[in-house]
Amino acid sequence: MSYSLQTIADHIDGKVVGDPQHHISELAALGNAKSHQLSFLTNSKYLRDLATTEAGGVILTPEQAENFSGNAILHSNPYVGFALVSQLLDSTPVQSAEISALASIHPEATIGSDVGVGPGAVISKGAVIGDGSRIGANTFVGENSILGKNCNLRANVTIYHGVTLCDRVSIHSGTIVGSDGFGYANDKGRWVKIPQTGGVRIGEDTEVGANTCIDRGALEDTVIGKNCIIDNLVQIAHNCTIGDYTCICGNTGIAGSVNIGKHVVIAGCAAINGHIDICDNVQITGFTMITKSITKPGVYSSGLPSAPTREWQKNAVQLRSIDKLYQRVKALESRGD
Repeated sequence: MSYSLQTIADHIDGKVVGDPQHHISELAALGNAKSHQLSFLTNSKYLRDLATTEAGGVILTPEQAENFSGNAILHSNPYVGFALVSQLLDSTPVQSAEISALASIHPEATIGSDVGVGPGAVISKGAVIGDGSRIGANTFVGENSILGKNCNLRANVTIYHGVTLCDRVSIHSGTIVGSDGFGYANDKGRWVKIPQTGGVRIGEDTEVGANTCIDRGALEDTVIGKNCIIDNLVQIAHNCTIGDYTCICGNTGIAGSVNIGKHVVIAGCAAINGHIDICDNVQITGFTMITKSITKPGVYSSGLPSAPTREWQKNAVQLRSIDKLYQRVKALESRGD
C-alpha cells in the first residue's frame, strides 16, 4: 500500500508543505529514511538528521519546518501524527472473520456477527462474543464471560469465567485475565484458601500486553478503566481499580485493593503496596516503591541510581551507620552543644 502525502495529511489532520502527490509506503527513522518513506521529529537530539534525511516526507511542527527544504506534513504533535500514520500503514496480519473447524464452541455460547475464532480456541458455556471480535488460536474464554464488539484476543490468551471486556479491548498472547486473587487465611500455620468470587471488568479501548496477569476480585470485581495501556509482565492483584487513561509499564507489581486514579503513569518495575490510594495525574518513576497513599498530583520516586561498584559499596557501609550518627546528633542537640 502507498498513499500520497496529501492523503496522509488529511488522515492525521495535518498540512502538506512541498509535493502533495509524493507517495509513501513505509515509515522509517529520520536518519535512515528513503524517498518512499515517511519519518517524524520529536526529539531535538535527532535535529541534526533533518538536514541530511532522504525521507520522502517528514512530520514536523510548523516551527521545525521553517528551515526544512523537503516535503513536510505540519502537525501540532508529530508523535501523535506518527502514531496515526502507523495505524494507516500497519502491516500486522489481521485475523479473518472465520470460525475454525478446530475450535470448540459450546452450544450455549453466543457468537456475534463477523467474528473470527482460531484453531484450538475454546469458547465456554454462557460466553458472549461481540460483533467483529477476534479470538486467536488456542485462546480460552471461560463460562459467562462477555466480550464486547471488536475485541482482539491474540493466540494463547486465557480469559477465566465471569470476566467482562468492553468494546475494542485488545489483549496480547500469554496474558491471563480473571485468575484467582492471592487470598488465604492462616489457621495455626496452615493456609486456608479463600475462593475468589468476584470478576474482572476492563473498559473500552484498553490494551493489555503479553504475559500480564490481572486477578479477579475476592468479593467485588477488579476494574480496569477505559483507554488504559498496560505493558507486558504486569501483575495487577485482586480488587484493584485502575482509572481511565492510565499507563502501567512492564514488570510493575500492584498488590491487592489498590485504587489508582485517572491519567496516572507508572514506569517499569514499580512496586505498589496493597490497600492504598493514588490520586489522578500522578507519575511514578521506574523502580519506585509506593508504600503509602498519594493524595497530590506530581512525580514520585524512590531508590538509588547506579554508581561504580566501589563507590556504591562505600556508600552502603556509610548508610548502615546513619542511625548511629542520628542518635549522636540527637544527643548533642539535647545537651545544647
